[in-house]
Amino acid sequence: MYSIDCMKKIKILIPLIITFCMNAVVYWGVPLLQTGIKSHNLSGPADGMFPFMPQFIIVYFGCYLFWVVNYSMASMRDEKVKYQFFTADFYARLVCMLCFIFFPTTNTRPVLTGTDIWTQAVRFLYTIDQPINLFPSIHCMASWFSCIAIRKSRKIPEWYKVFSVLMTVLVVISTLTLRQHVWQDTVAGIFLAEVAWQISRRTKGWQIYQHVTDRMADKIGSWMGMKRDGE
Repeated sequence: MYSIDCMKKIKILIPLIITFCMNAVVYWGVPLLQTGIKSHNLSGPADGMFPFMPQFIIVYFGCYLFWVVNYSMASMRDEKVKYQFFTADFYARLVCMLCFIFFPTTNTRPVLTGTDIWTQAVRFLYTIDQPINLFPSIHCMASWFSCIAIRKSRKIPEWYKVFSVLMTVLVVISTLTLRQHVWQDTVAGIFLAEVAWQISRRTKGWQIYQHVTDRMADKIGSWMGMKRDGE
């Protein structure tokens, strides 16, 4: 076998890399497809229940670090739970891709007139992130997955589990108060994450994911010319 420590590190990184690549394909790749399908605007009166609050931009951008931390924790859990988790995430992002292609949605954003730092930050967000790829909300989906990642881990303190739930709630609120999503997007994102997780842990698809990633780890190990133990 290859050096145990090196292979462990590779096996921790591979699911994270696959997740990042899959997200890139879904989020940035889908808009490149010219399907001609009309976008649906799901904005409605219920969205007015949440006032526009640009201060939530901190949460909206800050949750990326939250995802990195919790997904990394998931990648270091025992083999079965780890691969069930990343298989579920793969399923969910695949569903997102299909929704973005065949049921594209948009929403109604406010006209930004303020010059304060918060409004300027939201203006920057609107510039780099067009109102597409909304249903389901990947922000809400990934945040709920971040809760699932540590939900039953005995190694994670209870206070951090509570923090993860609170952080997820704040992320959901941020998507609504920044007018990045409507309530249907947020509910769909959370629902999709939970259903994908329940399917993954009750079926054997995770074993295929594990087999593929193990083969990738072996290939990478060979490519890097790792020494076998004892050599």
